[in-house]
Amino acid sequence: MEVPAVGWRVALLVAVLASLAAVVAVARPAGRWGTAARRRLLAGLPWGTLLVAGGVTAFFLVVQRGLAHPYDPLVIPFRAWGYRYPTGMVTAPFAHSGLGHLVGNVVGTLVFGTIAEYGWSHFPRERGSAAFGSLRTNPFARVLAFAAAVAAVGVLTGLFALGPVVGFSGVVFALIGFAVVRYPLVAVVALVGSGVVRLLYRAVRRPEVARTAGESFSTPWWADVAVQGHALGLLVGVVAALALLYRRGIRPDPARVWLAALFVAVDRGLWAVYTIEGSDQYRLFRAFGTASVFLVAAVIAVGAAASDRDFIASLGLTRREAAVGLLLSVLFAVALVAVPFNLLVIDGPAAGADSAETVEVRDYTVRYAEDVDNRYVPAVPIPGRNGSTDGVPASGVVVVSEERNVWWEVVSSGRLAARGNVTVRLGGVTWSEHVHASRRGWQLAGGPAVYHVRLAPAGSPGTVAYRSDNATVGPRIDGRNVTIDPAGERFAAVVTRDNETLGRTPLPAAGNRTAAGGLTFHRDGRDLYVERDGTRVRIAARAG
Repeated sequence: MEVPAVGWRVALLVAVLASLAAVVAVARPAGRWGTAARRRLLAGLPWGTLLVAGGVTAFFLVVQRGLAHPYDPLVIPFRAWGYRYPTGMVTAPFAHSGLGHLVGNVVGTLVFGTIAEYGWSHFPRERGSAAFGSLRTNPFARVLAFAAAVAAVGVLTGLFALGPVVGFSGVVFALIGFAVVRYPLVAVVALVGSGVVRLLYRAVRRPEVARTAGESFSTPWWADVAVQGHALGLLVGVVAALALLYRRGIRPDPARVWLAALFVAVDRGLWAVYTIEGSDQYRLFRAFGTASVFLVAAVIAVGAAASDRDFIASLGLTRREAAVGLLLSVLFAVALVAVPFNLLVIDGPAAGADSAETVEVRDYTVRYAEDVDNRYVPAVPIPGRNGSTDGVPASGVVVVSEERNVWWEVVSSGRLAARGNVTVRLGGVTWSEHVHASRRGWQLAGGPAVYHVRLAPAGSPGTVAYRSDNATVGPRIDGRNVTIDPAGERFAAVVTRDNETLGRTPLPAAGNRTAAGGLTFHRDGRDLYVERDGTRVRIAARAG
């Protein structure tokens, strides 16, 4: 008997509560942990972290229309499209691509933000200082200062992130970096704990999953990771923690910091350095990335524990200054690599205008194209690229907005072929509209696919925006070739023999027959057959 989803959810809740109750009954940690939290946090709660998490959630639900479309919110206007579009650069860190993306980052914020806020403390840690004695020691002011600092890190990661990224993960990594230096072992435990929370979310959302083996479309998981933005955030958090510890005279254990930094970098995929070589084509530099995380972990550990002894006495350079200087150099290098790409500009007014059929939505143009040149060109020359992006083709649904400096392959041709239908959401801070894209066609026996791509604004049947080339099926029937032609609104079969056209007919609807060139075409469900003198051959299957 199949168990309903609500039954699984209730069983999961009971199991979690029973597990927690057993731990509390045996270990009785609440009193000890509560006392420790109240020593540093107002009423034992991380108010700054809660304020930040609430603000990010509200942005998703209200500004991105996440309440109406939790798994497909408005994203395009909030991406970091470059310095010519300040709105995107500022909003990108606080926007998310879907509910799962939001939940992952909010969980990370709550877990590691709490650790960082505990390390910062709502109450002054210097001897002789009293809470409420001044604005600097006022707990409420310190709560707001922490929240403001986290938001500022978000803007910083948006300004120096590589590519049109979106998400609060840069800030989450900054909080992780702070925790790695201040509480390295706690950071590792929290990393595992956040994985448990993500598992619980997935189990509640989909208590039971059934799958059938078959072909599917997917991209490598590392191709969806903004590794540069994550590394930038991690290093910002490390530098902030080092500044705080230096001021308070605390020196952490370098071995623990090294181990925690390495574990975090490996577990969170900071080794996944890759490049985009075309539509749905990527190259991963696994060895280079792995070597990098080992070296960065060493730099962080040395920076955290270096002493004030002379390193180069003649220059008055101490070991701590040299280590921190090296760490800052790495941070600046990771940040500055994004600057040339954020200076990219749209290549003139013709961007997006070379398609026969486009859909206009205010300042946006939506089109479908295959094997076209990416229309971004750098405002400053990029070494090794000769100042252009030629050689990185795009295929799929493309969104263009010169006003927002957007040229984006929002859905690749491969993903559209696999899904059949997608919705492209467009808009701004105060408005939202959408365009439906659909692909319909035929997969030929012994040949390629023949298809239409239709673009339809909301409330409109739309128009065919792209037609593939015609193609000939592999089997020959009584010396005749059959070609499927996507011309017009419908598909047609063209029968030829020795380069002579014998007949042409629209493909029949399901359950019907039609004839041309001495052949009978029969549509049985999604399959198309040709019949001749008692011979029946399947020549195509409906795709999409």
